[in-house]
Amino acid sequence: MAITTDTLKGRISHADSFPDVMEKNSGEFVEISVSDYLNALCRKCGIRPTEAIRRAHIERTYGYQIFNGTRVPSRDKLLQIAVGMGLSLDDTQDLLKKSGKNPLYPRIKRDAACMFALTHGMNTMEVQELLASVDLPLLGGV
Repeated sequence: MAITTDTLKGRISHADSFPDVMEKNSGEFVEISVSDYLNALCRKCGIRPTEAIRRAHIERTYGYQIFNGTRVPSRDKLLQIAVGMGLSLDDTQDLLKKSGKNPLYPRIKRDAACMFALTHGMNTMEVQELLASVDLPLLGGV
């Protein structure tokens, strides 16, 4: 049975050596590539990568490279994909964390706008319009 992230943080903080932490908690670490995780999210959402890429308004070849693991996506590209897939805020935060990117932080205006968009089911163009309407940088420089 998996432990909570807080429990794992406590084990790391109180351990005498990191190799001991790794040995005792080997099943608790995330060991999935970004592309594998994105493809799993597609299956969970019942959407094909092709459709996620189209809805995210990402250039097709670049999107396929992200989904097949030959390109490492930026935080913005992951946000575009999350919006394109219609992910919840929680699933988006998990995607960002598991990809080694900073999760959305509500005290940063642009992140707050993205959180609003995700929780209100906005599509990619609506997110871009929202960001533009409050003079914030667009996702992916679109």
